[in-house]
Amino acid sequence: MNLFHGIPGVVYLNYGTWPSGLGRSHGVRETSRVRIPPSRMRLVELKCANCKQLVYRTAGRINEARKFGWLTYCSYKCQAKKHDKRSLVKCSNPKCHKNFLRALREIKRFKNSYCSHSCAATVINRKYPKRKKVFIKNKCGYCKNYFYKKGKYCSVSCKNRGQIIGKEEILKEITYFYKTNGRVPFKRELRYNAARNKFGSWNNAIQAAGLTPNPVMFAEKHIAKDGHRCDSLTEKIIDDWFTDNDISHKRSIVYPENSKFTCDFLVGKYFIEFFGLENEHKRYTEVVRKKRKLARKYRIDLIEIKPADIFPKNKLGDVLRFLPK
Repeated sequence: MNLFHGIPGVVYLNYGTWPSGLGRSHGVRETSRVRIPPSRMRLVELKCANCKQLVYRTAGRINEARKFGWLTYCSYKCQAKKHDKRSLVKCSNPKCHKNFLRALREIKRFKNSYCSHSCAATVINRKYPKRKKVFIKNKCGYCKNYFYKKGKYCSVSCKNRGQIIGKEEILKEITYFYKTNGRVPFKRELRYNAARNKFGSWNNAIQAAGLTPNPVMFAEKHIAKDGHRCDSLTEKIIDDWFTDNDISHKRSIVYPENSKFTCDFLVGKYFIEFFGLENEHKRYTEVVRKKRKLARKYRIDLIEIKPADIFPKNKLGDVLRFLPK
């Protein structure tokens, strides 16, 4: 140590010559001279708790460490190593065998230890190999070439071209539906958008097929098989379904309290309504809401049939399966 004697009873010291660890802990700059009283010059020789290297500490710091149960270290690196609870393990990859540190809780939790994700993937892929892809030979729906992958078309261009529907195909579907069901199809039952793009409108497509378009809803009356007079073709379909399934029913039953409102069908205690223009026609939607309000007020069992229950596929058997015959 380079000691500089000045004032009697006081010792001065240059930071660079002070024993390791003391001057820096007291915040002394490297180029400064520090005034240290004699009471703090009593140094005690200790060993680092990690590397056992000799260190020097004052009596005050040693008493403080004993009071709080602190250990003494020569540097922050030794302190970090002492507090590190990890254990040295070997990588479980037989082609690696690299040594690395791993926490004890992770060693106990996992059977194998890997130094990296790549080593883990190497071992797992070797233990559990992926199944080989089975290539299915398909024939393209447009160009008729064979290809080895899933799907109907071999490429995006063939898919776009193959999904274009021509006029002849639309007319064939309309004619086939008329021969099968004995009536003109509604636009909900077939490809309405394709027909409108090719013919300008749905009625034009029907006329091109040599048929007469359906009248506007509620514009004409239709007679069902049992003689009931129906307001639309859809109501006729529902009435004929009742007749074909031997279900006794009545038409146009008046709601209580309001004689202006009538339900389409009455089967036992059930009021059955077909709401075909709900949310499409403002006045019609208001009438539907008033009918529902009356049904709740008088505790009427109201069954609602929507267009999706009939078109494009008739689902009346599922909607009305609980009706008594």
